Parts: sequence; structure tokens; C-alpha cells
Amino acid sequence: MDNQRIASASNNSGIVEGSQRKPVDATAASLMLLFCLVLGFQQVAIKGVAEDISPIVQMALRSAMAGCLVGVLAFWRGIRWRDVQRHWAPGLLVGLGFATEFAFIAWGLTYTLASHMSVFLYTAPIFAALGLHLWVPGEQLSIRQWWGVGLAFAGMVIAMAPSGAYGIEIIIGDALGLLAGLSWAVTTVVIRKTSLSEAPAELTLSYQLSVTVLLLLPVAVMSGQLMSAQFVPMAVASLGFQALIISFGALLLWFTLLRRYRASQLGVFSFLAPLFGILFGTLLLNEPLSINFLLGGSVILLGIVLVTR
Repeated sequence: MDNQRIASASNNSGIVEGSQRKPVDATAASLMLLFCLVLGFQQVAIKGVAEDISPIVQMALRSAMAGCLVGVLAFWRGIRWRDVQRHWAPGLLVGLGFATEFAFIAWGLTYTLASHMSVFLYTAPIFAALGLHLWVPGEQLSIRQWWGVGLAFAGMVIAMAPSGAYGIEIIIGDALGLLAGLSWAVTTVVIRKTSLSEAPAELTLSYQLSVTVLLLLPVAVMSGQLMSAQFVPMAVASLGFQALIISFGALLLWFTLLRRYRASQLGVFSFLAPLFGILFGTLLLNEPLSINFLLGGSVILLGIVLVTR
């Protein structure tokens, strides 16, 4: 989740920014901090148990578990099969984008560091802003935002520049992280351009999780990765965290905040997620940080802030 996914969520749930929403107070700020902490821990949770359960299997299983929970929630809130049929075409596209994003994350984490993936994945707001500028009326970029786009792309070049601290595998993984961010951005544009912009968020998330399971689970089975998975306690705990806390609980927290507070102010906090990703990757996985990655990552984050604030 970043500002673009947050923006999509606010449109999906039919919530309109307005004066009836409260400005962010200390409670909302504290909960958003918790929200970003959870998102920042996501890549570390995947990478930390990758030797026991491959990332692609983790993505498939967590999507299946979270999908069941979201399905129950959607049914409880009155969403029925006719609603699923009504939006099936854009739902399929959004699901494909979501599955592609997860596949690139899983593939990329076999090459690169969790801290790197956290930064490159969160380039999604930049790609989404460009797509919305081109295809969605009223979403054109301002001069300040164009500066942000330029800074973000300059930061990508700096962060991915060859360094003595990293080999070619890290660069490959970083590139896959960028492709994951691009896939995330495509999903945002599809939602904004189709009937899903007026559909309940639970329905859109159901499409995303369902298609992800249908695509990634067979890959995990046919590649033998599911059968070779070792469900040791730490790996099971990581899967539970990813499914219950990240894919389900964090979304509910966001919607709760969105109903009470101004989305534009809440969204500013989202750039903290990649910072927490770097912090957790360094502290918990002992991942090294090169000078060019730190410099490039800082420039990327500055660009994201200019584009999305």
C-alpha cells in the first residue's frame, strides 16, 4: 500500500474527501504510524523465512487465507455473485496486475535484499501518477509533481548503479522490484478508469486475491516449491502475519481511518513504509547498505513525497 493504492481504496469504498472528515489528530497519526510499520515489515517477513517457504508459495498461501477472510467480510456486507459478475472484466485485469506484482516481488526477493525491495516497490506512486496523467481526466501532474517524477527516476539510476558492495544479482532483483511497482501502478490506473472505481473495496480486493491464488498456486505446485516447503513454527508465524495482519487487518485499519479522517492528510504518512522497510532489513536481517543505495533511495523518497503529498 502506498498513496496510489490508498487513493484507489478511497474511490472503491465510495468515500469522498470532504469537510465532514476530520483533520488528522494524534490518534490517527499513531495508527498511521502503526500501519506504515506493518507495511515496512512485509518484505522482511517474506525474506526472513524464504529458505523454509519460497516467496512464491508465501504469496499464494497468504492470498488464499486473506481471500477467504475478505470473502466472508464481503458477503456479510451484502456483496453477492451478481456483483462479482457485473465487474468481471476490470476485475480480471486488476487481479492480473496484482498477481504480477506479487510474482515480481517473490522473484525479486530471491535476488535482492528486503530493504531494496521496500524502496523499489514503493516507486509505484510515480508510475501511477504518470499513468493517471495520461489517461484519467483531472489527474494531470503539476510542475511540483513533475519535479518529483524527475527526482524519483534520478534516484532509481543512482540506487541501481553498479557498486562494489553488490553483485549483478542485486541489480536484477532491484529491477524486478521496479517491475513490481509498475504492476502495482497499472492496477491503480485500471481501477480509476473502470467501473471498479465505484465498486466496494471488498469486491476489488476479492478479485485481486482470487486471481493471485489461481495463478500463483499452480506455479508453486508445478515447480515443486509447495511440496518442498517446510512449515516450521517461524515460517507459519510469518504466513499468519502476512495474511491476517498485512493482507486483511491493515486494510480494515485503513478503511476505518478513511471514514473518519481526510484521505489527503493520511496519505502523506505512506512514504514512511519504505523507510521502515530499510530499517527492519538492516536491523533484523543484517542487510548491508551501500552509499549509492542510501543516496538514491533518499532521492526516490523525496520524489515520492513531491508527487503524492
